Amino acid sequence: MTPAVRVLIVDDDPHARALHARFVADLDGFSVAASVGTGLAAIEVGGREDVDLILLDLRLPDVSGIEVLHRIRTQGASPPDVIVISSSRDQITVRQALAGRVAGYLIKPFSQEVFAHRLAVYRKERVAPDPSERDEGLAQSEVDRLLETGRVRVSSQSADPKPPKGISPVTLERVRSALDPVVPASAADIAERCDMSRASARRYLDHLVGAGVVSRSHRYGKRGRPEVLYRFAPGS
Repeated sequence: MTPAVRVLIVDDDPHARALHARFVADLDGFSVAASVGTGLAAIEVGGREDVDLILLDLRLPDVSGIEVLHRIRTQGASPPDVIVISSSRDQITVRQALAGRVAGYLIKPFSQEVFAHRLAVYRKERVAPDPSERDEGLAQSEVDRLLETGRVRVSSQSADPKPPKGISPVTLERVRSALDPVVPASAADIAERCDMSRASARRYLDHLVGAGVVSRSHRYGKRGRPEVLYRFAPGS
């Protein structure tokens, strides 16, 4: 018998958490592992071995859901799957979520029937994934369908299947992982963490800025040019 999928529910609204917990409890093959209302709690609980799937709201009171998503991705060799549950449907937010390789994106509000169908499809693919779909890059039509229906099948690779010349996918992921989800970092900081030149770090960071995954700000000192800082872009 296939074990139940253990679900962590993340939403700052206690009523939404209770509703989604009831929805999960009503499904065969799923169980509620925990329910939290902040991003930091999601990062902590999401790293536990008894969590298989996170239902993640993007609008959280402390850190954004996008930051939670990327922090979860750097915790351990087998991080849990993530299905975003959000009212946000703008292109930047969707692109950021897809860059984090989410397993689905369910747009609020939705009925219990829609919720049940989405999770049933997820569980079926989790048990017997279709390699032909997991190995392909994300097409524009899939993003369009995501915005229309709230669910898209996502490649296990990056949402950017063809990085520009000079951008290595492996190095890009290393730079992304070196970013702190809360504290901004300079190109020099990232260069030191990744053992690379400052110019190379800046090139990769600027690529992430252009992709909408990272935001850029400036810190002004008493003298000289302002320092450029990078951090994950907010999810709302």
